[in-house]
Amino acid sequence: MIKSVLLLSVFFSALTIYFFKGPIKGVPYNSNGIASTPTDTIIKVDRNPELGFNFPYYLRIPKGLNQNEIQYLLVETNNSGVNDTLLHHEKETFLETTRKSLGGSLCSKLKTPFLIPVFPRPAKEWRIYTHAFDRDAAWIKEGEMKRLDLQLIAMIENAKIVLKKYGINSKDKFLMNGFSASGTFCNRFTLIHPTLVAATACGGINAIPILCINKLEKTELKYPIGTSDFKSLFGTDVNLEEYKKVPQFIYMGENDKNDAVLFDDAYSNSERKIIFKLLGKQLIPDRFSKCESIYIQNKVNSTFKVYPGIGHETDKKVCDEVVEFFTKIISQK
Repeated sequence: MIKSVLLLSVFFSALTIYFFKGPIKGVPYNSNGIASTPTDTIIKVDRNPELGFNFPYYLRIPKGLNQNEIQYLLVETNNSGVNDTLLHHEKETFLETTRKSLGGSLCSKLKTPFLIPVFPRPAKEWRIYTHAFDRDAAWIKEGEMKRLDLQLIAMIENAKIVLKKYGINSKDKFLMNGFSASGTFCNRFTLIHPTLVAATACGGINAIPILCINKLEKTELKYPIGTSDFKSLFGTDVNLEEYKKVPQFIYMGENDKNDAVLFDDAYSNSERKIIFKLLGKQLIPDRFSKCESIYIQNKVNSTFKVYPGIGHETDKKVCDEVVEFFTKIISQK
């Protein structure tokens, strides 16, 4: 049920925000044959543990979306920093939904619905890097932050129902995008759940893309470096056959110095030693090139690219090429 409707014309033109609480019923939607959505609409859906998600999420329907076509849902996880209040993460995620993320720009350009969760990253548990879905986050066995990957899937399934209320039909698979921590999340998520992802683009991934191998040079590679302990973490073996089919666009800025391997919230000391020894201490180009060669050797459907002249950031060229990458996927029948 709609809790309230707000028009924030001071900050965003033609932007409608709906807040939902509990089961979504009776939501107004187009039934008059209009081919595209007339306004940019933001929907906040509250947490619903009964449906499998313990945190809220935002869903954006862009102006001009073609309601006569079955749409891919674009998914990008939030990267709202370290803070112990969920309100902080809600506010930052709202901004990411509208204008403070590459996903927000892609939503407008691709005319696809866009989902972004409000996942916390508590300061009091700073080693648990939820926004990158690191090993500590994957190991959570109980409580609200357990298996954020499964919670995201539950949100996506719920969002398809919401979109249906607006006369928008969604494809079974979805697109994933991310940059920095959210890029790392979607890179890892794609290997964990390859049958759900139509394509993924991730940039500024801070350290390394996850490797779909158990060992390298006789050294065991546990998650999030590799896959040797996947079953103990996720209850299933890696579906390599499906994973290798997923188109992936993985990119970095030539001058990116934001190396997450150096920080204890992202990698443990043992993981750090393995990465430095087997993949290289220098992020760009050594380590990134080594990871690319491993992807190629294992026949992963991936494109690696280094953009000259930029650091831990995106620019118009990056945005245009990510749009081009996803446009090719969307245009495939």
